[in-house]
Amino acid sequence: MSETDLELLARYTGHEAEDAFAELVRRHVDLVYSAALRQVGSPQLAEEVAQSAFLKLARHAAEFAPGTVIPAWLYQVTRREAIDVVRHEARRQLREQIATQMNAIDATAADWEQIEPLLDEAMQALEETDRTAILLRFFGNKSLREVGHTLGTSDDAAQKRVSRALERLREFLAERGVAVGAGGLGLILSANAVQAAPASLAATISTAAFVGTAAAAPILLTTAKTIAMTTLQKYLLTATLVAAIGVGIYEATQNSLLRSRNQALEQQKASLVEQTQRLQRERDQATNRLALLAEDVAKARKNPAEVMQLRGQVGSLIRENKAAGEKSALNKITSDPASRKAMRETQKLGMAALYGDLTRRLALKPEMTGKFNDLLADTVMDNIDLITQALHDGKSPTETEQIFAAADAALLEKVQALLGDEAAGQYKDYTQNLATTLTSAQFAASLTGEEPSKQGKVQQFRQAMQDAIATTLKNDGLPPDFQVLPILNFANIASEPEAERNLKLLDEIYANVAARGSAFLTPEELASFQSFRTGYINNSRMALTMNRNLMAPLSKSAPTP
Repeated sequence: MSETDLELLARYTGHEAEDAFAELVRRHVDLVYSAALRQVGSPQLAEEVAQSAFLKLARHAAEFAPGTVIPAWLYQVTRREAIDVVRHEARRQLREQIATQMNAIDATAADWEQIEPLLDEAMQALEETDRTAILLRFFGNKSLREVGHTLGTSDDAAQKRVSRALERLREFLAERGVAVGAGGLGLILSANAVQAAPASLAATISTAAFVGTAAAAPILLTTAKTIAMTTLQKYLLTATLVAAIGVGIYEATQNSLLRSRNQALEQQKASLVEQTQRLQRERDQATNRLALLAEDVAKARKNPAEVMQLRGQVGSLIRENKAAGEKSALNKITSDPASRKAMRETQKLGMAALYGDLTRRLALKPEMTGKFNDLLADTVMDNIDLITQALHDGKSPTETEQIFAAADAALLEKVQALLGDEAAGQYKDYTQNLATTLTSAQFAASLTGEEPSKQGKVQQFRQAMQDAIATTLKNDGLPPDFQVLPILNFANIASEPEAERNLKLLDEIYANVAARGSAFLTPEELASFQSFRTGYINNSRMALTMNRNLMAPLSKSAPTP
């Protein structure tokens, strides 16, 4: 008869029998690994959690009471270890995200003005493969997977190739007196290397191609689709409120505006950091002074006049401390007219990109397009104010939901008044389908096969997304126009419970899409989508948390990891 788990543990502790512990691992490793994988979403992290859980089993092997169920004990330990790993990973990714945004802001227009005259000479000095890697990665905005596929190498090899090529570009520039880090150089190239061609040029080429040969039409069509897809991927993040402090650098097609925006954003960054530090110092100083005065009060109780004077000072300091704690990190920007205007312009660029397809579909004239984009930008700024106030007042999830539902209804009325009933209906449908549009655009880069096959998969994927959204919203008792993209639903920034509900909702939608996608996606494509699903949920949670901390009063902000 085989030994029980407790007997194996006893033999392991009593006789240092490694085979006994190995048998325990063999029995339960599948349980532990599967539980870890469900919670951390990464095979590599799940392996780390499993190793940690069994190490704790070995460490506490002599402490188990009779009747202990080892699988149940391991399951609980695995859950705790997984939670710790997820928190650590989230903090690490948040730090990296903030560092990336801060580095992006530092990639100023002045850097580009020094690099631009030397760029093509520097590119020509590279080996052909290195030059191709740079062109694909930073000029074409391709993922490392796409770069590797084009060069016939793995993702890791593509990353090394790109890093090496960037370093050679940096060395070339340094020899000519232009100092810039390799990481900063990549950001500058992404933002500036490709500029939008005049609209008339595209029309001229299209006309010439059509007249010259019908065979050229599919090529031009494919190119147009590629450009549109790349642009859409670039602008995916511009709708987030994080754009207020960093995303402007990605507006490559708005290069003439980008340079002034970068300067404004850098000023905003400096103001934001300075304001946050100043408010924290004021709060700490007030707290310290309050403590000292409390001691003085205790010593001076026998002197009524002095007590009254100290009480007045204490009351003043309490009010000062409260006022400092009630201000948010974004308060400097939102309260200063010039900074707020610059922030609004950044949001206008993001909204123009996000709703560009709609304005073209509606054939709006430039003047009307400008008014529409102004309306969207003003709404974003109004929502920032609403978020800040809701966080200050400590609104409940229900109250928060009502606030932003009313804001959405007010915006629809304004769109209706500006564009008319039919256009307002199209705006509502377009906004409702943003999750499908943007997710499909992002995931399209992971599809394989010939172009017709890929396009067919994209259409099936879009339909699966639409069906999954409709079904999930209905099952959860939510209206069909509920915005499922977490970062575009402003209530999620104002309320952490609302954010978690939305994230869970989106994860359910992605799970339904994955189940349906098994019928038309390859195993590799399906695995890629599952990886995208986990990454997008985690990144959205971090983006919401960061925005919430920026807009919450300092006294209520979550501690920085």
